[in-house]
Amino acid sequence: MTALSGCGRGPASGEVKLKLVAADYGNPGGENSSKIYWQKIADAFTKKNPDITVDVTVYSWTDIGKKLTAMVDAGNPPDIAQVDSYADWAAEGKLYKVSELLPIPVQAEFLVALAEAGEVRRVQYGLPFVASTRVLFYNKDLFKKAGLDPDEPPESWRELKSAAQALKSAGVKIPYGLPLGPEEAQGESLMWMLGNAGSYVDSVGNYTINSPENIETFKWLRDNLVAPGYTEPNPQRVDRQKMFEAFVKGDVGILNGHPTLMQQADKEHIAYGTGKLPGSSGPAEGTLGVADWMMAFNKNDKNGHREACGKFLAYVFEEKNHYAFTSQYGLLPVTTSASERMRKDEKQKKLWPFLDQLAGAEFYPVGKVSWAGTSATIKKSIGRAAMKGGDPNGVLTMLQRKAETEEESAPS
Repeated sequence: MTALSGCGRGPASGEVKLKLVAADYGNPGGENSSKIYWQKIADAFTKKNPDITVDVTVYSWTDIGKKLTAMVDAGNPPDIAQVDSYADWAAEGKLYKVSELLPIPVQAEFLVALAEAGEVRRVQYGLPFVASTRVLFYNKDLFKKAGLDPDEPPESWRELKSAAQALKSAGVKIPYGLPLGPEEAQGESLMWMLGNAGSYVDSVGNYTINSPENIETFKWLRDNLVAPGYTEPNPQRVDRQKMFEAFVKGDVGILNGHPTLMQQADKEHIAYGTGKLPGSSGPAEGTLGVADWMMAFNKNDKNGHREACGKFLAYVFEEKNHYAFTSQYGLLPVTTSASERMRKDEKQKKLWPFLDQLAGAEFYPVGKVSWAGTSATIKKSIGRAAMKGGDPNGVLTMLQRKAETEEESAPS
């Protein structure tokens, strides 16, 4: 891989030791632990580049956030990290720009929507690592039981309400699963907002949480799904994983989900179908996209590891290496070449509906330094906007004000 000219060099001996900290997408210590993948990549990279070694540390998703933050706060960040956010460190000047790390041909490989999601103030610092999108899942056997066509998922909110009503009449425990608890309320909410031409931010990045469209969306949820009892009781307290588990037990008729749910449903032999997210008057124009990120810490360039970091990252995103990871864990590639390979791989056929949506998906505004705090508040509170007797205007306006406060106090 072509190295950038003028980059920092390693120690006088010519040897560089990079420290990599990554998240585990499998079971820590198990046969599918991501540590196995990263160690193979590190060893193969060093075989090609004998003057660069890579020390690999992998933490569970439960631990990696606090572990990595502690390292950075102590002034001892790793050279490279793979985690779910990057904007705070970019705003603090602790990360290399992507343009300082990768040659232009490698940069050009990333899907445009994902590369743009890695920007802070229009400069890319975050490298998308893997992605996923969301589709509507429904239980075909429960559809048959309710007299619904098992090959025709609802495409509009009106059709969704009608299907939920039929499922409830047929005795289905949870006609529509609406997880608005703190695990991923921000995701479920955005999927519904997108179905009514809403979002968290506008085209220039200003918060629009309490837009008329979003208020209308939550009023519809409250009045047409929650109040009539077509969802689980108190959706503002129910987490996504709990609803996924209920779906694979056959207790849920319809819900939004990502590729992990597909794997869980296959394991339990659930007959399910998928479709586009329903919108207010037809299929939603977009869907939620979620990405995890890689980044390289500059450490004020004291150690001169920029060139080595760039070489390793370019190696990670070579087609065969990137595809090996995404195909193992049922995730979507973030590069053009690996995406094209998945689109031709019959073994990954079930992922094609998710892959087809990736280029047009809407991502969280992770490039906003204020998003981490705003997202945490949304997770805790936004579910109240859809609860029976809830006040969508009041809840969303409170969240809008808190988001604006976070934005005003963010590092400039």
